[in-house]
Amino acid sequence: MKVHISTIRLHQVTLPLVHSFQTSSHRKSSLTHILVEASDKDGNTGWGEIASPTDPFFCGETTHGAWDISVRHLVPRMLGAQWEHPSEIDAAFAKIRGNEFAKAGFIAAAWALWATASEIPLAAALGATRSEVAAGVSLGIEPTIDALLAQVDRHLSDGYRRVKLKIAPGWDIAPVRAVRAAYPDADLHVDANGAYPSTPEAAALLAQLDEFGLTMIEQPFSPRDFLAHAALQSRIATPICLDESVVDVADLATMIHLDAGRVLNIKVSRMGGLTQALAAHDAAQRAGIPVWCGGMHEFGVGRAANVALSALPGFTLPSDVSGSDKYFARDVITAPVVAVSGMVTVPQAAGLGFEVDREWIAANRNAFFDTATAR
Repeated sequence: MKVHISTIRLHQVTLPLVHSFQTSSHRKSSLTHILVEASDKDGNTGWGEIASPTDPFFCGETTHGAWDISVRHLVPRMLGAQWEHPSEIDAAFAKIRGNEFAKAGFIAAAWALWATASEIPLAAALGATRSEVAAGVSLGIEPTIDALLAQVDRHLSDGYRRVKLKIAPGWDIAPVRAVRAAYPDADLHVDANGAYPSTPEAAALLAQLDEFGLTMIEQPFSPRDFLAHAALQSRIATPICLDESVVDVADLATMIHLDAGRVLNIKVSRMGGLTQALAAHDAAQRAGIPVWCGGMHEFGVGRAANVALSALPGFTLPSDVSGSDKYFARDVITAPVVAVSGMVTVPQAAGLGFEVDREWIAANRNAFFDTATAR
């Protein structure tokens, strides 16, 4: 079945967060993402989400840059490509360096469109086997330890299977100690988003986290510093998980070769889309590396793709697929992602498995591009 995309629409949408979120770099109270709507000549439609950050703190990509790259480079290549399977779309973007977040939105739309046309769920198109997936929750830096404990209590009470705490220099040992003391049996891990310098002093401080029985310590050092991660892993029992460091499968091979990490966070956006995320899952599974699906606080479109990916057999740890209600009072899909007792049901409807809320998208849209009217 040859697929030829005839129309692409881009919707830049801003939604407020129900609770502001702070990482090691900044605090945010709203999110601006780009939704990619791709349709073929038969009327089939697939949606994807460009979940790039607004500011260049997590990575070099931003929403502003993703919009420009999308309009000038990705849209023309997507319209000009004919393919039988969505994995072929990556080749159309091969000459474009980087810009993984932007590519991911288009590639997800292609996968969702193909699954819709094939009348199968996106999860089945990816080769997934589970009917539900375990959800973890990611909690930001709070003004006080008591405020953090209140957030942890709320989400554990809601049944989430894992709690991830954001840490940064000056907010690390004390909050982790307090949470572990209050919840001795909780599945707990920490994420620094590369905030620590690769110095002996920082390594010694991070090694103190070993006493808290964490599931993992995620990305303590900068993305390219595999050697610092390997050195820390050699002195602690807690597995290091790499996130920002692994952009492609070659990076995963480096991680494994150096023993720079023993767990992999697969973010669809960071790795440039579902095709590369699937390849990373397969490579990690062959190497015996447990994986989980990380998130970028996606709207429902990107969250649905994460749920589908998380249903693959190698995702043995709870993923960042928490319910939409944790982030948004109203999502961009009509029936939002829901976590019940820490589990999210994998949709069985064809395609993405969710209907988009066009009215809400239009009401919160601050930029729009349509190839049908741009010609």
